[in-house]
Amino acid sequence: MFVCLSGLPRSGSTLLSTILHQNPDIYAEGNSAVCQLMWDMQQSCEISSREQLEANYRFNTAYDLISEIPNIYYQNTTRPIIVDKCRSWTLPANQDLLRRYVTDTPKTIVLTRPVDEIVNSFQSLHELNNKPFDANEYLREDSEPLMRSLRGVEWAKQVNQGEFLFVTYNELVTETDNVLDEVYSFIDAPRFEHDLNNIENVMCENDFVYGLAGMHDVRSEIEFRSRVN
Repeated sequence: MFVCLSGLPRSGSTLLSTILHQNPDIYAEGNSAVCQLMWDMQQSCEISSREQLEANYRFNTAYDLISEIPNIYYQNTTRPIIVDKCRSWTLPANQDLLRRYVTDTPKTIVLTRPVDEIVNSFQSLHELNNKPFDANEYLREDSEPLMRSLRGVEWAKQVNQGEFLFVTYNELVTETDNVLDEVYSFIDAPRFEHDLNNIENVMCENDFVYGLAGMHDVRSEIEFRSRVN
C-alpha cells in the first residue's frame, strides 16, 4: 500500500511519520524524492524523449518507467505499507501522477497549522542556527516551502471526496491517540498500539543538507511547541 503524507511545513509530519514507523508493517522515512522523480520522468517522456520513444513504437515505456519509480525507491524494505512524505502531493498535477501510475484510489494525509505559527517556528530555527530571518521570504507568493504548499492544501480541501485526511498540528500533539485512530481507519489498516512515551526518529534526515540543523528533530515525548513574540 502506498500512502502519501503531505501538507504544510512545521506542522508535525516528521512526528507523525516517526510514530507510524514504530509499526513493523509501516515504512515511513524523511522527505521523499519519489514525487519529483516521477514528475521529472514524465516530463522527459512527454517532451525531451518523446520523439525517440514514438519513433521506436515504445508506447508503453513511459508508463513502465514512471510506475516503477516508487518500487525502485523503496526496494530495500519489505514492510507492506509505505508512507511517502512530500509536501507536493497535494498539488493537482501530482495527484494526477498518483492516479495514472500508482493507484486509482490515492490516500493522502495532510497536516496543517496556522501560518503565523509556522513562520514563528521557522524563526526559531533560524535563531538556533544563527542565520538571518526574513518572514517575507516565507510569505511571498509561491515560496518554498510554505506558500506553494499552502496553495496545494487549499486546493485539496476544495476537491476532497475522501482521498484526503486533514490533521491539524494541535490535534496531533494534544489528541494523538484519536489522530492515530483516524489515520488507521483512513488507510484501512489494523490499529497498532504505539509507544507515545518513547518516540525515536530512527529514520532521521541529515538537516545540514537543508541548511537548518534541528529542522526534523523529534522529542521522545509529545510536546506542543509554540513561540510567543
